[in-house]
Amino acid sequence: MKARSALCPLPARIAVLGLTLAVLCGCASRPPSQAVEALPARPASQAVDPLASWNDGPAKQAILEFVADVTNESGAHYVPPAERIATVDNDGTLWVESPLPTQLLFALDRVKALAPSHPEWKTTQPFQAVLEGDHAALAASGKKGIEEIVMVTHVGMTTDEFERIVVDWLAANKHPELKRPYTECVYQPMLELLAYLRANGFKTFIASGGGVEFMRPFTERVYGIPPEQVVGSSIETKFEMRDGKPVLVREPKLFFLNDKEGKPVGIQKFIGRRPIAAFGNSDGDLQMLQWGAVGDGRRLGLIVNHDDGTREYDYAHGSKLQSVDKILDAAGPAGWTVVSMKNDWNRIFPSE
Repeated sequence: MKARSALCPLPARIAVLGLTLAVLCGCASRPPSQAVEALPARPASQAVDPLASWNDGPAKQAILEFVADVTNESGAHYVPPAERIATVDNDGTLWVESPLPTQLLFALDRVKALAPSHPEWKTTQPFQAVLEGDHAALAASGKKGIEEIVMVTHVGMTTDEFERIVVDWLAANKHPELKRPYTECVYQPMLELLAYLRANGFKTFIASGGGVEFMRPFTERVYGIPPEQVVGSSIETKFEMRDGKPVLVREPKLFFLNDKEGKPVGIQKFIGRRPIAAFGNSDGDLQMLQWGAVGDGRRLGLIVNHDDGTREYDYAHGSKLQSVDKILDAAGPAGWTVVSMKNDWNRIFPSE
């Protein structure tokens, strides 16, 4: 695969605007006829590796030692199951966020889908820029333009209607460069980590700057995390009776921004327990790691470092595509584990 250090055809600042959007809005199967070949019994000494996609090294060892410590009832760092809370970011930590965050791509497609009902968009920015593919004009619209796109494409429907729109879009579209469904652009090592934590009595939560109603339709199927364990940014909703049936209608007003300083607030507000493990990848996750991976007792902070431009994307320290310098600089003093995609993961996607 070609190196991806600068694949995005848009200016780098568009990627930053894409992340602003995300925080402001709410393996191939075997054919049935194929025979299954019997495998020899595995000797007891050859236990299945729960983190098979992780190479042996400091990152994998840090995870194994942390889990062993907090689950050892006779140990000094034992943590009761009820207090084993792990929070994990979504974009860039559980699935691909380049060349643009998935939710931004969704919003841009929604502009095109709604355009026939809005002929005025042909001459109105930022919608004109989206329809004409004018990346420079879209970038020039700034944060205000992105917010306007969000409000137009994410509101005015019920929560059930929005969920159906998201589900249908994810089913019909593929990542523009990886050429696979978005829900297959997830990181196999992180799926293994989530499963390993849950097998050891942890409750796993998503704490993302992305829209909570955008994530909930797929998180249980893809990550094993039910919708009630997803914390994200959200917009106002209003209760109405329509045709004798109760509905919640999405309103064009921000309710909660679950990013940066907002992440610890969201964790406390919607989870009610302080995590002992927190995983992220960018500066927007710094405060979540400071809240969950710093403090008394045994804790684990983990940062996914995108340094593999061959198999995925490269926006490590100093990158202009994503802001990561603050969290990477804080990792050493805080004792957090920095995971190198290039060196620590022998496999990135489930279909590999």
